[in-house]
Amino acid sequence: MTGLLPEVEFLVEPYLSGSRIDSFLAKHLRNYTTWRLHRLVAENLAWIDDQPAEPPDRVFTGQRVRIRLVEPPDKLLEPCHTQVRIVYEDPWLVVVDKPAGLVAHPVGDFQEGTLSNVLQSHLDRQTAFRGMLRPGVVHRLDRMTSGLLVTAKEHLSHRLLSIDFQQGKLAKAYVALVEGSPDFETRMIELPIGQRPGSNSVLMSAQADARNRRPARTRVTVVERNEGYSLVECVLFTGRNHQIRVHLAQLGHPVLGDEYYGPFGTIRKAPRFDGDDPTEQRHALHAASLGFLHPILREWMTFHTPPPEDFHTLALTHRSGEDSA
Repeated sequence: MTGLLPEVEFLVEPYLSGSRIDSFLAKHLRNYTTWRLHRLVAENLAWIDDQPAEPPDRVFTGQRVRIRLVEPPDKLLEPCHTQVRIVYEDPWLVVVDKPAGLVAHPVGDFQEGTLSNVLQSHLDRQTAFRGMLRPGVVHRLDRMTSGLLVTAKEHLSHRLLSIDFQQGKLAKAYVALVEGSPDFETRMIELPIGQRPGSNSVLMSAQADARNRRPARTRVTVVERNEGYSLVECVLFTGRNHQIRVHLAQLGHPVLGDEYYGPFGTIRKAPRFDGDDPTEQRHALHAASLGFLHPILREWMTFHTPPPEDFHTLALTHRSGEDSA
């Protein structure tokens, strides 16, 4: 950084060798569009090994690329000061314990107040100028699911962690409260999951008529049986949308508080499409354990977090509902 204008410098990594300078810079400055960076280069505000750069220039391994950022980021996430517990943080990663009700990143009607907005505020406090870092969401949790989620602080960790996750190099375990008492202690559920029939349906299904079905595997272990409900642990071997909720409901043991997935493939109600529903409640599903290979340090890391209080409250609500029935 120099003076009042941020001036940043990056070393070209082997995997980006041969990239055009604006594309290279967009990898490092993820709150800037390639177009904005192209314009800054065209205004003679970038250098390669201290030589003035031009927009057509390409960069190669080991070169130093410097740019003066006379304009602010053009796709900066709006700050959000919601409190989220940070479980672990280093120069490359942030692992958080996401509360139920928080969307992972801007999507559809949820463009503000997401976990990414919260983390943008957190990262902005670590740099001299806003927008020098941007959180990279590697995997997601359903909005009403709580628990562990890892995000990347810079482009290389994001890239390497995404590759590892796509190749299944992670360990994820959830706990759930489900209706009834399963007739097994441990069971591997292998039911393909696809989109529920219907032109606008965002719900998933393990029924034979689901569209674009893909293999899905979940190992379910009963941890504790109670009157009217049970605590189970679910280990994912694939990562389909709503996988645990769909698999458990298909067996006849929906997750407590699930507003949509009922027993044996039934749907309790259609989801809303007009944004936040103030009446929507959390369901009793919590990402309790997360393990992955650190993308830079290449060490296996494992994190655990217990379910929050509102998770257990659903058991009391369910029991009261049964007593009054």
